Amino acid sequence: MADTDTQQDSHPLAPLTPAEIEQARDLVLDSEALSADTRFVEITLKEPSKVTLRSYEAGESDTDRQASVVVRDKESHTSYEGVVSIDSGALVSWEEIDRGQPRMIGEEFVEVEEVVTSHPEFQEAVKRRGADPANAIVTAWSAGYDFVPADVDRGRRLAHGIAWVNADADDKAATAYNRPLSGIHAWVDLDERAVVKLVDTGPKNEDVVTNLNTYRYREAEVELRDDLKPYHAVQPEGPSWSVDGHTVSWQNWTIRVGFNHREGLVLYNIRYDDDGDERMILRRASWPEVVTAYNDPDPDHDWKTPFDVGEYGLGRLANSLTDGCDCLGYMHYWDGVLNDGDGEPQIIDNAICLHEEDYGLLWKHYDWREGDTEVRRNRRLVISFISTIGNYDFGFYWYFYQDGAVEGQVRLTGCNATGLMDTDERETGYSETIGPGHKSMLHQHVFNARLDFELDGPQNAVREVELNTVPYGPEGYDPQPHREPDRMHLNPHGNAAYMSRRRFSSEGETGRLTNTHTGRLWEIINPNVKNSATGEPVGYRLRGKTGSNTRFAQLPGSANDKRAGFAQKHFWVTQYDDDERFPAGSYPNQNPGGEGLPAWIKQDRSIDNEDLVVWYNLCQTHVSVPEDWPVLPAKMLSFKLEPAHFFEENPSIDVPPEHAIKDVEAWRTENQESISLE
Repeated sequence: MADTDTQQDSHPLAPLTPAEIEQARDLVLDSEALSADTRFVEITLKEPSKVTLRSYEAGESDTDRQASVVVRDKESHTSYEGVVSIDSGALVSWEEIDRGQPRMIGEEFVEVEEVVTSHPEFQEAVKRRGADPANAIVTAWSAGYDFVPADVDRGRRLAHGIAWVNADADDKAATAYNRPLSGIHAWVDLDERAVVKLVDTGPKNEDVVTNLNTYRYREAEVELRDDLKPYHAVQPEGPSWSVDGHTVSWQNWTIRVGFNHREGLVLYNIRYDDDGDERMILRRASWPEVVTAYNDPDPDHDWKTPFDVGEYGLGRLANSLTDGCDCLGYMHYWDGVLNDGDGEPQIIDNAICLHEEDYGLLWKHYDWREGDTEVRRNRRLVISFISTIGNYDFGFYWYFYQDGAVEGQVRLTGCNATGLMDTDERETGYSETIGPGHKSMLHQHVFNARLDFELDGPQNAVREVELNTVPYGPEGYDPQPHREPDRMHLNPHGNAAYMSRRRFSSEGETGRLTNTHTGRLWEIINPNVKNSATGEPVGYRLRGKTGSNTRFAQLPGSANDKRAGFAQKHFWVTQYDDDERFPAGSYPNQNPGGEGLPAWIKQDRSIDNEDLVVWYNLCQTHVSVPEDWPVLPAKMLSFKLEPAHFFEENPSIDVPPEHAIKDVEAWRTENQESISLE
């Protein structure tokens, strides 16, 4: 069962309505002398400052409802950003964007394919590869900065078009990914809607139709296995959550849901009801940048480093989710309310999915003396969305647990971007062979999570925790260093180990890598609030959970290091600033780099007992195998936030056992008679 909420929401963080989008567009057009060939890149909520939000929450003042507007005037080749007051009906600010470009929009992707596929030089290049140009598809990749050819003006609004081709006219579009047209590069001026440079370095395969295999994945094209029985997630009495506008309440949790062009799903004001005390944990949580960097030095691929948030927009490319597939069980959906290139409201139906799911064992103990067992099932709340960026599909999930934990997870699926090699060639290392004449390049996905903590108040601190062993001899660790040492305190048995805690004082001390060997994790604490049971500051731990988290492989000083420097470390902390939202800077598209998180860190501001933001990177190094083709089985990466001295005991003690909330015997008889009663 699915439910979609259409209730109006008056909260200052509620996404813009279609009427507000239209109003903002009209105010800009009435106020500024823009040409008829102007495209609205985004019209989205201008979130109030944190100071304003706190004043609103305290009942001391109202907020001015505002929209942030970004446009590209294609006739004047100029980009602008501005702020519109919805409440007063006025343009608050308007200025030219002088560094970088706004992200590409959907209409431009369509135009790139049209102008490239109709270009005579492109058509001849396709023919040289033994294929029909009518069956070619072209995808607009971001042009970057350093990889733009020297004879092309980097000040133009550019896209780098690359191509694939289907074997025949009956094949559907994505089937073309079987046949990359390596060697063809088209640089397109998005304002002029024209190819400004087309390069053909020569075919690596002169008959891609005959020499390459076609692998299929669609339901109608595959012989499906027939031994899978139905699986039903049924909640006949409805869900355990409730929804009021964009606010969710579930199992002591309260979360506000938002959505925008760039980040897609955003969560606000994440609180936990601790025996009547609504305690804030996170003020805001999102995925503000995703970078996919290719590591193969092959000139056909070494330039590929799309910024999926800053250059494309996760929200703008979000899917309409499907009952029973993208989500399972009793669902609630929110639509994504955005705008198209003309500034008209555009609705992505069912962009965000809410449901709850069983997650195995929560806790259990069998007491052999009493002969009794106490066991609890683990149920979690899921808030998710899925975005398709060209060939890749990324699923973003936030999980909320009954024990007070929060998990952020990404799932990677879709189709790998692949390349060609000689049919009798094999590659491993920079690329991996996935079929005859067909390779998948080594590449890395970096997903950045921005976590605006507010643990029991705005003044927090961070400390790094890791395992240390104790050497034999007089240098052994002694928790009481002023005591006269003796053998009992110097690890005589070789078993002693301890967890060290290093508290950061300023931003420059952060920029840390994960270390699984020492179990390195980080504790975000409020030093001003102590746990009454332990005397320790209340806190949450951040640790890696699912998937390997490798280091970023781009060398210092490289083009990708300059533009995606935030990816060089897994863990950063900054002092909060309303304007510091995107770790690669506001406009990474065609930006030479040096902006965003690395620049902010250089200020070396205090992060001890301050309002702070934690930035955490998940880096997946994808070493492909044939089993990843033609569609990639979902790869999962995640981190988890776990309470540490935040509660006085296990907060899930009061979770009822299954027999307390349903008639287990009757359910088993009616639904699964074959299950043993043992």
